[in-house]
Amino acid sequence: MDSSPAAAAAASAAVVALAVANRVLYKLALVPLKAYPFFLAQLTTFGYVAVYFSILYSRYRAGVVTRDMLGLPKSRFVAIGLLEALGVASGMSAGAMLPGPAIPILSQSFLVWQLIFSALLLGRAYSARQIIGCLLVTSGVILAVASGANEGQFLSEVQLIWPALMITSSAFQAGASILKEDVFIEGAKRLKGKRPDIFVVNSFGSGFQALFVFLLLPFLSNLRGIKFAELPGYLNGGAECFLNVGESLIGNIVEEHHSCLCCL
Repeated sequence: MDSSPAAAAAASAAVVALAVANRVLYKLALVPLKAYPFFLAQLTTFGYVAVYFSILYSRYRAGVVTRDMLGLPKSRFVAIGLLEALGVASGMSAGAMLPGPAIPILSQSFLVWQLIFSALLLGRAYSARQIIGCLLVTSGVILAVASGANEGQFLSEVQLIWPALMITSSAFQAGASILKEDVFIEGAKRLKGKRPDIFVVNSFGSGFQALFVFLLLPFLSNLRGIKFAELPGYLNGGAECFLNVGESLIGNIVEEHHSCLCCL
């Protein structure tokens, strides 16, 4: 069923508004939880799982989702979950160290990565106009990162590793989005022309993402100076900070030795 131009415009505006709100809330959450990016990654990941599987269950009961859809091979979902887990963890680590305006600018590299991966993995060809647009986005990201070398610019006091990590995060997320598209293409073949329900793809992808975020937590946290034995205290401190229970200090657990500000 085709939607009217007004409905399409309203839907597009809602998507843009929610995307902007997501970025703003993303940065706001990292202010009090600056020392706990991996706790926030766990929290958001398992939140997605709960929401997606709840909707999936209701759609299955309503007959929208079939057993054949649920029986699709899970290997691609595993790869999607791994890439999204790496994207979430690296993105939140970088986001905690970057100034607010840098995050949406560097995240534009997602479009570039998506174009590259779709050409390599899905064999798609793009017009000269699309390639030029991609180059313009790339130029803007390069200029934003290069400004870090100039005193007085908004990235001047940020180490190069953090913008690079944010760009890498976008690469992981773009790779996951291309694999999701491949799932729809291959799934339609298995389901005899019927595309898999979007909540099947998102639910299983988020489920494996939650698993990998959990499994990668000891390794990723160690990169920030948090030893495996200190993880329970780290997660407990993150929970206290998130719930605004007193003032949570992590002392020597993280290398920055930041105290957690439990209010905005």
